[in-house]
Amino acid sequence: MNNIVIVGAGEAGGRAAIALRDGGYTGRLALIGEEVHAPYERPPLSKAAIVEPDEPRPTTISGGDRLGELDIERMTDVAVAAIERAERTLALSDGRRLGYDALILATGARARSLNLPGGEHALTLRSFEDAQRLRERIRAAERVIVIGGGLIGLELAAAARTLRREVTVLEADTRLLRRSTPEILASAVEARHVREGVEIAKGVRIERIDPRGRGFVVHSSLGSREADLVVGGIGALPRTELAVAAGLAVENGILVDAQLRTSDPDILAVGDCANFPHPLYPGRRMRLEAWRHAFASGAHAAQTLLGGDDAYAALPWFWSDQYDLTLQIVGLVEAGEAIVARELGDGATLLFHLDRDGRLVAAAGLGTIERIGKEIKLAERLIGRRASQSAAALADPGVNLKRLL
Repeated sequence: MNNIVIVGAGEAGGRAAIALRDGGYTGRLALIGEEVHAPYERPPLSKAAIVEPDEPRPTTISGGDRLGELDIERMTDVAVAAIERAERTLALSDGRRLGYDALILATGARARSLNLPGGEHALTLRSFEDAQRLRERIRAAERVIVIGGGLIGLELAAAARTLRREVTVLEADTRLLRRSTPEILASAVEARHVREGVEIAKGVRIERIDPRGRGFVVHSSLGSREADLVVGGIGALPRTELAVAAGLAVENGILVDAQLRTSDPDILAVGDCANFPHPLYPGRRMRLEAWRHAFASGAHAAQTLLGGDDAYAALPWFWSDQYDLTLQIVGLVEAGEAIVARELGDGATLLFHLDRDGRLVAAAGLGTIERIGKEIKLAERLIGRRASQSAAALADPGVNLKRLL
């Protein structure tokens, strides 16, 4: 291969480009991104970018300078209009055409819009520009309504409350964080928001959003509520349009094999847009929207193109910071059939999820980073061992997890 193109200049695409050079690839390497920024980290967008007093700047990967040093051709502010697989050519939105020997799709995901009358009035978060807009609007508001009690919605609610805005969270489900977090920890997160003064309403059906003066009225099954700002945090959708138009296999993301190759062996997919199998969880596929996955899958795709044949085996892992609490989850919670709790002190809790054979398949922790950070890292190593664990030892905070390794 002498010509590799990466479509998508986020975390996954940027890491893939750097890993290719670090792995010894010397051919042409192009990184195409619709944004003008160098690849940057997205986790700060819902946290520091909102609450820090200084104007935010994108936290670029490797400071943003290394791409040029590695002779990676950045093509910014341009989109790919089509993939012409037979010719191994990309048609760009500005009329140019670009050939490739191998292609990595790192197209990511887009924020899910509210599909209801007036849903366009709710701001969403995906890009740095979105974060700038939210920062400005939250600081100018007195009352903020957040629609959606998932991770992004709650992180933005915490940011707005930290800035002492009046905050209401409206969630359609009967509990918060159902897609990501065990109910015990989700209830603790909810309790913390309530203590901070956030109003949380669950089981709410949103009907429409009407503009009124300089603000809005949200009509729901609870009645009508006014706000200066409405935020939508109801999840994200994988960006698969290019893959679909090119005839690649797609189902809740772009389907890839264990080495991250799509149904076309010359095309790989990584990051939020990829749906992949995991060797630790046979028979299951997953699509992850997490920083760790973007980082690891980008690097793994590079190794595949450099001749590697290892299966992608990075464990699912994510975190969320809300107030001084950190929520961290490693592994696949839904693969567990039993839960063992370990109380770490100072209100911190670690939940171990075991399968029917007693094998540790996931761990979830909530507390300060000082309390749970090391424990989650050790739990990750235990999960990778694929060995059954003693429930009594896992529950006993006096037993150092390192001993179980």
